[in-house]
Amino acid sequence: MRVVVLADTHAPRRWKTCPPLVAASLRHADAILHAGDVCTAALLDELAQYAAVHVVAGNNDGPDVAAWGAPPRLETELAGLRVGMIHDSGAADGRLRRMRAAFPHAQLVVFGHSHIPLDVRDGGFRIFNPGSPTDRRRQPHGTFGVLRIDAAELVDVRVIEVD
Repeated sequence: MRVVVLADTHAPRRWKTCPPLVAASLRHADAILHAGDVCTAALLDELAQYAAVHVVAGNNDGPDVAAWGAPPRLETELAGLRVGMIHDSGAADGRLRRMRAAFPHAQLVVFGHSHIPLDVRDGGFRIFNPGSPTDRRRQPHGTFGVLRIDAAELVDVRVIEVD
């Protein structure tokens, strides 16, 4: 299973149209994870044309995103892999421990908010922030993530630079 991971797209202010490299990846996606700050449900409708969308609400998301189906936190399973999602994972200090406690059954926790890509493993537990494809802030490039899952195993994790 191929999964595209997005966060902090901030449409329509930052995501006016889908960045070409993101669109190319979305065309091959089996699922899409969006870790919040979508900012408009219309973007979720756009993403849903590519694949099933799993989304959590971010601090900049309004009632339309929640009504679309974005809870504050989410637990799901993709190809047997147990995945937790939240927008804001809190301070960097203690983040891995905190996410493990918040999602005790998850093998992977996806989050956003900082716009800084992060991939940290500890045994069979992993936390992943794809960064933002459209609002890089102090990062050198916009980024998003691509995961490959096979038989409940995360076999490949990539952060892709957009620009």
